[in-house]
Amino acid sequence: MSSVFKALSDPTRRRVLQLLRERPMTAGELANHFASSKATMSAHFAALREAGLILADKQGTTITYTLRLSVLEDALLGFAESLGIGLQIQGDPALRREEGSK
Repeated sequence: MSSVFKALSDPTRRRVLQLLRERPMTAGELANHFASSKATMSAHFAALREAGLILADKQGTTITYTLRLSVLEDALLGFAESLGIGLQIQGDPALRREEGSK
């Protein structure tokens, strides 16, 4: 989980994830959104891959990145649970009513 939050600590990497929410993109397409060098962007992509937040598919010399939203969701859920934040349907009458009306 710490590698996910470390990856998310950088605004460039957060913006890459936002862009990938729209659709998978090649490294070049993503890099066009930033004024950083290719080497710098490559380091950002590596950090996101190592955290499991993106997948890289290499076809020849082209790398296409895809967002792995489930990894982000799992990390956020785990973090919330570690703080004692979460839905507790048993203990909250309002949540029980919502659950019962479904």
